[in-house]
Amino acid sequence: MTMILSRQDYPKDDMAAVVPVMEGSLSYSLEKIETSHNSRSDVVMESLNVALVRCVEDPTAGMLETWESWLLAMQVHSAVFAAADPDRETVTCKIRQEERHLATTGPQTYLNADTWLDAFYLAMICREAARLNMLARIPVSLLRDFGGTLDEYTYAWVETLQSFWLRRDDLRTHLVRAVDLSAAEHAHVVDADEMTKLRYPPIMMLYRYLRNDPAGFNDALADAVRWHKEYWTADEDRTRNILGVVALAPLAIACLAKANGIPVEVQSDYLPEALLDFAWRGEFDA
Repeated sequence: MTMILSRQDYPKDDMAAVVPVMEGSLSYSLEKIETSHNSRSDVVMESLNVALVRCVEDPTAGMLETWESWLLAMQVHSAVFAAADPDRETVTCKIRQEERHLATTGPQTYLNADTWLDAFYLAMICREAARLNMLARIPVSLLRDFGGTLDEYTYAWVETLQSFWLRRDDLRTHLVRAVDLSAAEHAHVVDADEMTKLRYPPIMMLYRYLRNDPAGFNDALADAVRWHKEYWTADEDRTRNILGVVALAPLAIACLAKANGIPVEVQSDYLPEALLDFAWRGEFDA
């Protein structure tokens, strides 16, 4: 039985009005992405924001422009990590159907584990195996060298996803550690509410997926969507935050499950249908 879970209301007209401005800023940042660290940091944030804001007016992601924005966000997030290789001078990445030659960087503030997770989720949503292979081989030590502090859970979850994708024997060890570190008492950088309602649910979804438990998986997905809504509607500031429009991590794990034969029985605008179904398959050379 399909579970239908509603999304909070957003001011569609107001958000649609800012899309051209956001697109203009994104295009400006893209012009300098080959050499400018500041532009790379900006384009990572701006590309995801554009993809999210387009899903306010187009909640199923059924419009061509919406899919293009998600594809671009995936390309950009993957490209900045491909360009982190300190052993090369440049890397060539396709971004908006153009070959871009990015100077390599080594560790940077925007190359942190949270950005890596967004990159991995976007590549899962776009079913980009080659980019997932690249991301799964990014050393966690590089993600730790970005100059800031993240909760230890974040690194455990990165290692879990890398082990899962590369089919390593240490998957169970990393998964158990991620579960343990996602307990609210281990939340120091993020608050306990974020840890419980946003960080923990994707772990349980992956666990149910690994157990090949369709019923348990869909229960975990439904919980993830409900908690996502609870978190992003808890106060006025969160309600206005564009990051709440799509449940990015649950969507990514749901895309993985659906691509591998587990039926997804949760329907919600937090999980845009065309992204979940990979409706634009073959329309673009990513």
